[in-house]
Amino acid sequence: MSPDVDLTALKPGRHALRDRLLSLDLKLFEVAAQRNWPLAEPVLPRLSRSANHGVLWFATAAAVAASRTPRARRAAARGLASLTLASLTINTLGKRSVRRTRPALDPVPAVRHLKRQPITTSFPSGHAASAAAFAAGVALESPGWGAVVAPVAFSVAMSRVYTGVHFPSDVLAGAALGVGAAFVVRRLVPTRAQIGPLPKPRADAPALPDGEGLVVVANRASGSADRVRALRDELPKAELVECEPEEVTAELEKAALRAQALGVCGGDGTVNVAARTALHHGLPLAVLPGGTLNHFAYDLSVEDGRGLGRAVREGEAVRVDVGRFTSDDREGIFLNTLSLGVYPELVRERERWAHRLGGRAAEVLAAVRVLRTDQHPLEVELGGSAHPLWLLFVGNCVYHRMGVTPGRRTDLADGLLDVRVVHGGRHPALRLLSAAVAGALSRSPAHAEVRVRRLRLTGLKTGTPLAYDGEVIDVKGEVRVDKLPAALTVYRPH
Repeated sequence: MSPDVDLTALKPGRHALRDRLLSLDLKLFEVAAQRNWPLAEPVLPRLSRSANHGVLWFATAAAVAASRTPRARRAAARGLASLTLASLTINTLGKRSVRRTRPALDPVPAVRHLKRQPITTSFPSGHAASAAAFAAGVALESPGWGAVVAPVAFSVAMSRVYTGVHFPSDVLAGAALGVGAAFVVRRLVPTRAQIGPLPKPRADAPALPDGEGLVVVANRASGSADRVRALRDELPKAELVECEPEEVTAELEKAALRAQALGVCGGDGTVNVAARTALHHGLPLAVLPGGTLNHFAYDLSVEDGRGLGRAVREGEAVRVDVGRFTSDDREGIFLNTLSLGVYPELVRERERWAHRLGGRAAEVLAAVRVLRTDQHPLEVELGGSAHPLWLLFVGNCVYHRMGVTPGRRTDLADGLLDVRVVHGGRHPALRLLSAAVAGALSRSPAHAEVRVRRLRLTGLKTGTPLAYDGEVIDVKGEVRVDKLPAALTVYRPH
């Protein structure tokens, strides 16, 4: 770290530009101190105090997330992540790199003074950095919520000059740092707008004004009640059927007989069943995310009832690929991924303990129990020879790594299977972590990938678990995987 710089201890000699800027900064501070700010006296000092330690922004994030829309929750999380990065930068580098004393309070009316004066150095303003970081982070994910938060953030930043604890340049520098932190977070974790798929190939689908002709089957177990109500507001003439998980397949079949378009609200497993039904009956599919992960809906850029409602009313749709697998007398489709090896074992172990320990604790226990064994969970024949594997992943279309986020698909009709393999060996946890970190960034001895149009695996033992779209079945002998190119029509807002 470079030595601290004290702006109040001027170096000998002439520094015309620096002296002019510092003089201008002081004059602006004095002008602000002498100016009468209407209605600011009862508001700004309290607002400034409420932002201490980020309390105001944590409360604001909770209020934004309480709207229960996926975009609002992501906006709140992005705002807090941006704030955290800005605060860490200010406290570890900013305050230590430039030592600047606080302004003299003499020009500032006493009624504006904070009850507790800050004791840290003045440059840059941590409050301004946190306010700008939070507002910018929210706006990058949700411009609407950003417009709501921005006036509050601006007021917090201005309150630091109003109360006399910062020079204007401190606030400007802090705000610039905060906005920069928000863009760094976006670089690491792209927004939905950055990773949405291209709207192609477009498909012909019936435009259903007010949703008349659309029958939506919702899985009650996925906690989709709020989203179903939102969709009802968007499409008042759509028929909505809520049912228990064991009734989903039957209700979808009945709905397909009377619908112009089939709708579904639930997680990836429920959507898989709906896609199979829509394919069988030749119907377009409307997907409303209602589960925990909702990979397919989010890769379609469908987040809530508003976007889906517009697509259904206007007949906006695309064609997407469908993955297909067969094994002896078993056959199925997958919209997202198919996998063998560690992941199906983890799913089964988690389900075994979930009812006793809860979801999160069961996931941790399952990972420990599966990864601590040195037995390879999978052995397949490739090219005529046997290969021990920890994981074989097959994606329906190519998954791209963006920042530190999991892979996302930008084209749902590329005709390809994205095959990733983690080779067997010692230390399975380390190998899996190495493969995850390597991703598309580099090659790892534990990791290999290839893009193909079909795949054939032989030599699978009886009872080998196979997971597809969150469901797990047993297979044996041979598994063949291929694609149904552009086979399914789905509503998607363009």
